[in-house]
Amino acid sequence: MPDYKCEMKVVGSVQTNCYFIYNTNTSECIIIDPGDEAQRINAFIVEKGIKPVAILLTHGHFDHVGAVTFLRNKYGIKVYAAEAERETLESPEINLSSQLMGERIILEADEWLYDGQEINLIGEKIRCLLTPGHTEGGMCFYFTGCGILFSGDTLFEQSVGRTDFPGGSMGKIVQSIRTKLFVLPDYVKVYPGHGMETTIGDEKLLNPYAAL
Repeated sequence: MPDYKCEMKVVGSVQTNCYFIYNTNTSECIIIDPGDEAQRINAFIVEKGIKPVAILLTHGHFDHVGAVTFLRNKYGIKVYAAEAERETLESPEINLSSQLMGERIILEADEWLYDGQEINLIGEKIRCLLTPGHTEGGMCFYFTGCGILFSGDTLFEQSVGRTDFPGGSMGKIVQSIRTKLFVLPDYVKVYPGHGMETTIGDEKLLNPYAAL
């Protein structure tokens, strides 16, 4: 049976969580939200001796995608993102790079994903859950065998993502959490885009924005 390990580096001025989940048998690794500090991310990859095979993006804001181009080119790997997030990725105004980063980030995924789609990477089945509210095409990635959810800026520990950016909606983010995430098992570990990890069970009880 494959064994998986998840590690994190906090990168960039906005303190974004960049995750590395890898198969300890094969060393194949998925990078989730490489937001900044490409050289530091690469140094971690080299140090661990892991082999990147894909990049998953929970959404297109600049602080989650800043190191994508470097890593995609260096390792020749595909970038996966929700099709509904295409406009955010392609627009420096919507992804906030032109306003807050001082440079214009324009990205296109290699594979566009859809709600409920399942993909297989590093020997693990990943369910793609479209969760609009923080952005139009925010997507959470549920690793079904590991019991791990990467929630991006949709669900935080006892909080939710901001909804005052282009495409944001408090009504939509709460609905996304309740209908897409809170139906998952309570034991599922949640790794958010910022801050500390939590669980689905804890958030159902304690989250003041979305608790049932």
